[in-house]
Amino acid sequence: MPDLFEIDSVIKTFGVNQVLTDIYLKCETGDILGLLGRNGSGKTTFLRILFGTMPAERNFIRINGTMNNFPYKTKNEFCYLPQHGFLPGHLHVGKVVELYLGKASIETFLRGTILAHLRKNRVSDLSGGELRYLEIKLLLSTDSKFILLDEPFTGISPILVQTIKALILEASKTKGIILTDHDYRNVFDVANRYCLIYDGGLKERMDKTELVRWGYVSGSNI
Repeated sequence: MPDLFEIDSVIKTFGVNQVLTDIYLKCETGDILGLLGRNGSGKTTFLRILFGTMPAERNFIRINGTMNNFPYKTKNEFCYLPQHGFLPGHLHVGKVVELYLGKASIETFLRGTILAHLRKNRVSDLSGGELRYLEIKLLLSTDSKFILLDEPFTGISPILVQTIKALILEASKTKGIILTDHDYRNVFDVANRYCLIYDGGLKERMDKTELVRWGYVSGSNI
């Protein structure tokens, strides 16, 4: 039986602006859920509420039916990739892998990847693409049931985008994954479910035609 998390009744305001209004969403292991929305629509805010690190005026999170509004505090439940790098720059790549996955996993993790020759390099010496790849591969390699990826494809080369898509697809066999990206085509390439944050609400089961209808893309872009 797949693991399931649900979040409902989400309300979030900033000052007088209500960004999220009574949102409900569920995700099972095996799902890759694409979360779409314009800049400022609340995608990152929603992911942080899901993770439990941003308070909301109201929200209820259930994991396999059990209430848990702070998933990040529970081992092997959630991992979150923020838009900006989160790994300490002074650590060597091999040490980072050891801390996340254990010393015995270093060779297997690095073998055959763009990081294979960078084991002794500091995180701060990695290129933007190398760092993003390391972060994503680390999170997808953990035992966490659910992975939240905030713009995993931003600022990386097309070849590396394809490599990361393959990692996501493989990881989804045992995990539930929610991801955002400004280029909806990347999302449609990997996701098996889609939803759009629009005017504070969540519209599910989006297809490309509906993205035009709700003003997310123009008809000439699909």
